[in-house]
Amino acid sequence: MPQGKPKPVALIVGAGDYIGAAIAKRFAAGGFQVCLGRRNGDKLAPLVEAIEAAGGTAHPFGFDARQEAETEALFAKIESDIGALEVVIFNVGGNVYFPILETTSRVFRKVWEMATFAGFLSGREAAKYMVPRRRGAIFFTGATASLRGGVGFAAFAAGKFGLRALAQSMARELGPDNIHVAHLVIDAGVDTEWVRQRIAESDGEDALSNLVPGQLIDPASIGEAYWQLYQQPRDCWTHELDVRPYIEKW
Repeated sequence: MPQGKPKPVALIVGAGDYIGAAIAKRFAAGGFQVCLGRRNGDKLAPLVEAIEAAGGTAHPFGFDARQEAETEALFAKIESDIGALEVVIFNVGGNVYFPILETTSRVFRKVWEMATFAGFLSGREAAKYMVPRRRGAIFFTGATASLRGGVGFAAFAAGKFGLRALAQSMARELGPDNIHVAHLVIDAGVDTEWVRQRIAESDGEDALSNLVPGQLIDPASIGEAYWQLYQQPRDCWTHELDVRPYIEKW
């Protein structure tokens, strides 16, 4: 029996338990082999199991996206052992709260490395392989802090501002090479355990029971937003997409 066409390959850098996992599941459901990268690779086992149980294909990788050699090695391994990368999604976080007088140089540098420098490394490596083929998509996850700095978020906003600038520059440079570069601004709280803990700490436990349905973004909805970005025809590409719940003020 002749083998069918191989599945396209997507890499999610920052395949965490919520947004990254949801993106991976959506692309796996869409017929992709999904490569999952995060610093603690042993934590990827439940996500791999869930994707495979649903009939998908997943490849886990433990690596530090801030390290140039590790990033280069990961991209090279995927390209040689799994297949040509069609989509790369950079989803590393770095959301921390530090008043400016409590923001040490170590904190600021670490957040910048996570949000901006790691994004540069992944974006550059993706372009290295995609430009010669003249096809591919490189997507970056942003936040409200990508557009405006908030009290206590100087480090995070600086990092996300930088990532947005990187995405803009890459989109202008790589668009003519048929590479779709997009930046997704998540302008609201996402329904994660960390966000719920923050709500409880700031507003009390009762605030959780008073949440309006749809007040927090379902990670699966973000996965769907990325899938829709990938589906866009090249004569109508979106570069920046901001998403928020219907109830969010902005």
